[in-house]
Amino acid sequence: MDYADKRVCVFDFDGTLVDSMGAFADIAADVMEKHYGLEFATARRRYLETSGIPFFQQLEVIFPGRSENPKLADEFESRKLEGFFAEQYFSDVHETIDFLHVRGMLAVVSSNNFQYNVDDFMDRRPAAFDHRLGFKDGFAKGKDHFNYIMSKENVTPGQMVFVGDSLKDGERAHGSDVAFIGRTGTFTRAQFLEQFPDIAVINNLIELKEIL
Repeated sequence: MDYADKRVCVFDFDGTLVDSMGAFADIAADVMEKHYGLEFATARRRYLETSGIPFFQQLEVIFPGRSENPKLADEFESRKLEGFFAEQYFSDVHETIDFLHVRGMLAVVSSNNFQYNVDDFMDRRPAAFDHRLGFKDGFAKGKDHFNYIMSKENVTPGQMVFVGDSLKDGERAHGSDVAFIGRTGTFTRAQFLEQFPDIAVINNLIELKEIL
C-alpha cells in the first residue's frame, strides 16, 4: 500500500491512542454474561471481534434483535466512564503528533466513542490534534468522518491514512479508498495481514516515522 504524499493522518481513539480496550472488553463481557448468560471469556472475545463500532451496534451483531440490547448498551456506556477518564494516552502520542506536524501533516481523531466523551477526555488531556471527531447520530467513524475531513481540509481520500486497532477500522478505510495502517493490541499482526495483506502494521505509534 502506498503511504507517500499523505496530508492527513487519522487516528482511531480507543485502543489506538488510549489504552482503554481491555477495560471496555471486561465491562462489556460482564454485562453480556449478567444479562444474557454468555460465558465471560466468550463474551469478551465477541466484543473484541466486533470492536470498531459503537457497543449498541455490536450488540445487534452478537444478539440480533434482542429487546434488552438498548438496556445493555446504556449500562455499558455508564459503567465504562468509571475508569475511562483515568486512562492516559499511550506514551508516544505527543511525539507522534509533533512528527506529523513537522512533516506538514494534519493529525485527526476519529472515534466511535460518543463525541461528548472524546471532547471531555481531550479537554482534560490536551493534545495538538487538528480535529477531534466522535460519534453522533448520523455522524460515525468511516465515511462520515472522512467526508468531513475532506470538506474542511480540501483533501482527497488518497491524501489520507487511517491508523486503527480493529479490523472494522480497516474495513472502513478500504470502503472509503483511504490507506490503512493497523496498530496491534486488540488484533495481532497476523490477523491484520490475513484480511489486509498489503498494509503496514505497527506495534507503537512512533513507528509511523518509518512509514510516513
